[in-house]
Amino acid sequence: MTDAELLLVFDSTIDPSGIAGWAQHFDSTGTTTTTYRLGGAHVMVAQGPGALLPLPADLPGPRQTTRASGGFRLGRRELFPSGTAVTIGSAVIGDGDVAVFAGPCAVENPGQMMSTAGAVARHGAVGLRGGAFKPRTTPYSFQGLKWAGLDLLVRAREETGLPILTEVVDPRHVERMAEVVDGFQIGTRNMQNFELLTEVGRSGMPAVLKRGFGCTVDELLTAAEYLLAEGNDQVVLCERGIRTFEGATRFTLDLSAVALLKRRTHLPVMVDPSHSLGIPDLIEPLTLAAVAAGADALLIDVHVQPEQALCDGKQALLPEDFARLMGRLEMLALGVGRRLSPAPAADYSEIHDALTSDVV
Repeated sequence: MTDAELLLVFDSTIDPSGIAGWAQHFDSTGTTTTTYRLGGAHVMVAQGPGALLPLPADLPGPRQTTRASGGFRLGRRELFPSGTAVTIGSAVIGDGDVAVFAGPCAVENPGQMMSTAGAVARHGAVGLRGGAFKPRTTPYSFQGLKWAGLDLLVRAREETGLPILTEVVDPRHVERMAEVVDGFQIGTRNMQNFELLTEVGRSGMPAVLKRGFGCTVDELLTAAEYLLAEGNDQVVLCERGIRTFEGATRFTLDLSAVALLKRRTHLPVMVDPSHSLGIPDLIEPLTLAAVAAGADALLIDVHVQPEQALCDGKQALLPEDFARLMGRLEMLALGVGRRLSPAPAADYSEIHDALTSDVV
């Protein structure tokens, strides 16, 4: 049997008999089919000799067809040439604007979380990042506040109106976390945790999938297929730096991957310069470069007292540095025909900033 694959995209309004008719057609040519419901469409994958034959004219026509091979199917840009927009709470990634999610690397205590959340909200972030569960290289490092940290994120959302994006590390946590978070983050170490990817895909929740620091672009794309194959098209791919021979920065931020991903996949692309560089002074120029390369969103580490942070304080921006960065981003976005995503309406004068003396 040939390995030729043909992908056909049908509108969600297609009658089930139409899908069945296509399956029968391919079956008559010795070709197997699998149909996925992806967002507002049906995607049929036909594999076998019939994938090379002319398509019959007496069946309801697909709105898009493309040939493929290998493990990269549902994420191909050819299937949805205009791209896919991902909605995380009130924030949208992939609609042409530049969305900024910001906050501390880890949730540490109420004062730190509330004051940082208030600061990023005032300066234009559309979403709040913060880790309640922190997988670390050594078991002796701060592992996060876990469920108590998740409660603080929910409280920060209540005070600021910002949707929360946080890392999930265990397939057993997905169902419980899905009840309260707006979006999942799958970290670099879990990019190829296929059981976790499958569970997040089944949840239907938006997910930011970070590229593994030792993984290729192709491996990132095929990891995303685990989410897409479960019918979940609410997936954002995140470039966060890869490990190279260069030791001057924490990792090497691969901006070529951003431009490449925008050509190869319909999924939106996010960039995390904070974890890549580990040097606050370099975050602004690399953030601007990421937007120029086509990034749909940014993930920025901000902390009110980075010198006291329990996790990755050296990479965090102070609120005033984040404010300056947002101003520069706004000008750059306009220069390339885009704009920053509008922040949710709120009276930030009423947002309580915890006293810095509360941050321990």
